[in-house]
Amino acid sequence: MNDVIVVEGLHDEIRIKSVYPDANVVITNGSEVSEDTIKLLKELAKTHDIIIFTDPDSPGERIRSIINANIPSCKQAFLRKKDAISKNKKKVGIEHADYDIIKEALEKVFSNKVNTTESITSLELYELGLNGMPDSSLIRDKISNYLNIGKPNFKTFYKRLNLLGITKEELKDIICKIK
Repeated sequence: MNDVIVVEGLHDEIRIKSVYPDANVVITNGSEVSEDTIKLLKELAKTHDIIIFTDPDSPGERIRSIINANIPSCKQAFLRKKDAISKNKKKVGIEHADYDIIKEALEKVFSNKVNTTESITSLELYELGLNGMPDSSLIRDKISNYLNIGKPNFKTFYKRLNLLGITKEELKDIICKIK
């Protein structure tokens, strides 16, 4: 694997290396993401694909957002929260995910579609019943599960659909498949 996988901590790196022993891994060491880490990733992005693979929680989303803002060409890998919960049910993280789940997530990497226009608008999401309706959250959860993009709130869901370049027509097809 020539890609560089960005994770939050040492335990995440150890878990990734248990699946892909030769993986190139960069650790952010927390949700602040230092300038040195951003500089390193920018330099690595010149010769490698960068895959952001952070925990499915708020700090992980913060890290993903910071890195994407600085390096828009990054690829995205996601874990479902339910697949990253510790045995004692108190922690969430990549280090708690099973071998097969990590492998699946890294095989389903999404490329950022870097453009200045939205692929789908918030109005279109409303028209599809994905916001403002009694079952909107449930349908978004099913779509998120289908796309393997975690379990985001509406705002993050909207951003991820645009990040992945999902159109209204593609979303209609997904809704048909999950019902």
